[in-house]
Amino acid sequence: MLGFDTSDDCAVYKLRDDLAAVLTLDFFTPVVDDPYEYGAIAACNALSDVFAMGVKPLAAPNILAFPVSLGTEVVAQVMKGGSDKVREAGAFIVGGHSIDDEEPKYGLAVFGAAHPDDIIRNEGARSGDVLYYSKRLGMGIMNSAFSAKLVDDKAMRPAIDAMMELNRYAAEAFEGLDIHACTDVTGFGLAGHLHEMLESSKVSAILNWDDLVLFDDVYHFSELGCRPGRSYEVQEWAEEFVHKGTLSDDEYGDRMGVLCDPQTSGGLLVALPPEQAASYEKRFEELLGRKPYRIGEVVDGPSGEIFIR
Repeated sequence: MLGFDTSDDCAVYKLRDDLAAVLTLDFFTPVVDDPYEYGAIAACNALSDVFAMGVKPLAAPNILAFPVSLGTEVVAQVMKGGSDKVREAGAFIVGGHSIDDEEPKYGLAVFGAAHPDDIIRNEGARSGDVLYYSKRLGMGIMNSAFSAKLVDDKAMRPAIDAMMELNRYAAEAFEGLDIHACTDVTGFGLAGHLHEMLESSKVSAILNWDDLVLFDDVYHFSELGCRPGRSYEVQEWAEEFVHKGTLSDDEYGDRMGVLCDPQTSGGLLVALPPEQAASYEKRFEELLGRKPYRIGEVVDGPSGEIFIR
């Protein structure tokens, strides 16, 4: 049913008229020092693709590549972090595969199932829809700032906690609503993943800059150029469709540093009808103790274009 065409989050294979298999995988190298937290973050990141499609994950094999020289204790903590998050997601770890590798890597292959008509795509946003994002922005920049010793463990904690937050709850807030499109925000930053949604939906969007919620000092670090190397590649691509408007070159560049920041285990980006916005906010707050961040709106216009207001 679904492959590469629209940059959707998972592959979907119809087993019968009322049942489809939903499959994805994701893994990466360590983003934090603590092995348990690394495992938890990697698992949350892999599970996000399934949650973004409004699907319940059922089972997940481990993907593990670690140097044997590290010993079993570190690996056990990584796998425990992953296992705990899979359990919290309501799914099961069902084995997996490991290899001896000099550079540590961990993640999951994830299997879920749903009725084909219930699967949410990143295609389907409509003019007039409101856009919500479920987490604060700037995880990649915060990791860069931590590596550069510009922030300490205490200042880094909110970003780590956000990376360890399952998108299960943001997705459960969809219940009973007409979600037109959804995707999770990861390696292409908010700008890149929003562009993919808009392009496949053949619409544009206005982003309200003042409504974006960032981790402390993220914009300042962007001004300093303290950003992941990959963000510059994303920005070069995104400048084709994120419009500068009346911003100065410096202002545009600093904002693009945030919008193109790769998010590790980022939040869900959601497009839904404006008349359902209050219901979504209420349900989200009941589940997570905070409201989702309303960041803009979908408008008629050239496919994939983003205008900063």
